[in-house]
Amino acid sequence: MNQAQMMRLKKMQKEMMEAQERLEQTIFTGTAGGGVVKVEVKGSHEVVSVTIDEEAAKDDIEMVQDMIVLAMNDANKKIEAETQKSLGGFGAGMGLF
Repeated sequence: MNQAQMMRLKKMQKEMMEAQERLEQTIFTGTAGGGVVKVEVKGSHEVVSVTIDEEAAKDDIEMVQDMIVLAMNDANKKIEAETQKSLGGFGAGMGLF
């Protein structure tokens, strides 16, 4: 590996780490039941908040519990999509993918 390739690799590594840090701090919102349940999750998968419509909670708690799971899964799918979008190109640039 020549010096130019080494410098390019170091630059790419720095950019990848910066992208990962931004992703981990980004808040993703997952919803279910047409907004009855809303969860906010950081890209690091840390749950920031859960909001539940009070009227819905009075009617059927099991349904609300299911909607929390659906909203969490929705947020996690968004995190995965953004991870691929933000970091997927780095592997291609290094000839890995």
